[in-house]
Amino acid sequence: MAIDPRTPVIVGVGQFTERLDDPDYHGMSAVDLATAAARAALADTGVDQARLAEAVDTVFGLRQFEISGPMPATLGKSNNYPRSVMRRLGGDPARVVLEPVGGQSPQKLVIEAGDTIVAGDADVVMIMGSEPGSTAKYFASRDDKPDFTENVDGQLEDRGHQIFSYIDEYTVQHGLTGAPVQYGLLDNARRSRLGLSVHEYRHQMAELFAPMSKVAAKNPFSFSPVERSVEEVETVTDENRMICDPYPRLLVARDTVNQGAAAVIMSIEAARRLGVPEEKWVYLHGHSNLIEQALMVRADLGAAPASVLAAHEALRVAGIGVDDIATFDLYSCFPFPVFVICEALGLAADDPRGLTLTGGLPYFGGPGNSYSLHAIAETVCQMRDKPGQFGFVGANGGIQSKYAVGIYSTEPVPWRTSRSAELTAQVAELPKVPVVKTPEGAARIETYSVRYDWPVRTGIIVGRLDSDGSRLMATTEDADLVSLMTEGDPLGAEIVVSTTDNGNRAVLR
Repeated sequence: MAIDPRTPVIVGVGQFTERLDDPDYHGMSAVDLATAAARAALADTGVDQARLAEAVDTVFGLRQFEISGPMPATLGKSNNYPRSVMRRLGGDPARVVLEPVGGQSPQKLVIEAGDTIVAGDADVVMIMGSEPGSTAKYFASRDDKPDFTENVDGQLEDRGHQIFSYIDEYTVQHGLTGAPVQYGLLDNARRSRLGLSVHEYRHQMAELFAPMSKVAAKNPFSFSPVERSVEEVETVTDENRMICDPYPRLLVARDTVNQGAAAVIMSIEAARRLGVPEEKWVYLHGHSNLIEQALMVRADLGAAPASVLAAHEALRVAGIGVDDIATFDLYSCFPFPVFVICEALGLAADDPRGLTLTGGLPYFGGPGNSYSLHAIAETVCQMRDKPGQFGFVGANGGIQSKYAVGIYSTEPVPWRTSRSAELTAQVAELPKVPVVKTPEGAARIETYSVRYDWPVRTGIIVGRLDSDGSRLMATTEDADLVSLMTEGDPLGAEIVVSTTDNGNRAVLR
């Protein structure tokens, strides 16, 4: 098959992990971690690293947690993260971009890089990401804090953190200020739809995630390479404490890590010019990038139609079926995103192909917006070892808000386009639930979570008013209601909601 020389190929991938118990641990910055991963990606191409670094004309950088919102970076930061990394590598790209918040971003950027290369607006692209959360935690209470402040001159296209595309004043006021509580609402809504008890659902979550830890235990880049049993994952102990209902710690993404990842993508003509061996080339056969409705208006908080459409669209673009996939890496910050894609594709928790190549976010590590760049790196390596087979990467962002999929193979294929924009428009037109911000009166609990991480254990409630079915948010410290939410099953429970100057409150009726 004659392939257009502008067709993009992934030619290099790299990862790096620095663990707290490493003998030479010294607490690397975001820039240092990304530099180590980028060096590994350059080396992976099999060509001279210095020459290749000079050839990189476009860089996409992924945001770390410390620059993913209005909070300050406690140890300082670079004013131009991508250029700080490239300066260490000896490169001076014409264009660098800092991408908004979102775990779908690595896969979304692979697609964007491909489109840019096909259009002739780039030849050699690097995507990089890193997360120095363990460094920040390690130095939090120490007097010898490093200063990672850097000021680098040069162009930067900063797209902004855009965190408020996922949350707003209303949701923040009612406790949705972290991923565990946000996804807790989704998993409990899904449990409601399935009619399962608290115990039954926790067991299913543990059955889904425990096998991932076996993969993590063998991955040299894992931050927590420990195999866990189903019983360990589902049993609440001092070590496996509750974080936010329904999740004990071993079902929650491990975001306190020091990890970096990078990928190099270029046109076939650039790969030939630079001498990258063809056995390094991996093609993107299918892809998609869809956006969900805003959280509070979704008809079913236990479903994610955009994610389902994204999975099927990528397969359609690739021209294959789910049985043709050899490897999967499904974004696993919490069980909900994995359940969604498993249901969409008919995958069982014990599918012999496995659901992760890294080991999953709770065990491999959850380096923020850049996790799926590790998944892509693992997939590229697997595809080189399995020529002609296909690898599926599912990348999730926000509160199951955005989903991007990539299907990879060494089999040559021309660049293809997807119907992602059209499908996103269809999702936006799905029925919506009216939301009331100042509710009063009788209501029922639609879904919930409990914040064990607050000074006072607090219930977080999404409910429906009896009077008109509109959706509301409320919090509660009411002893009887919190007891029901932590020791029983509050789904469908009758409550009374009132509005205060500091948000809505709920009690049992």
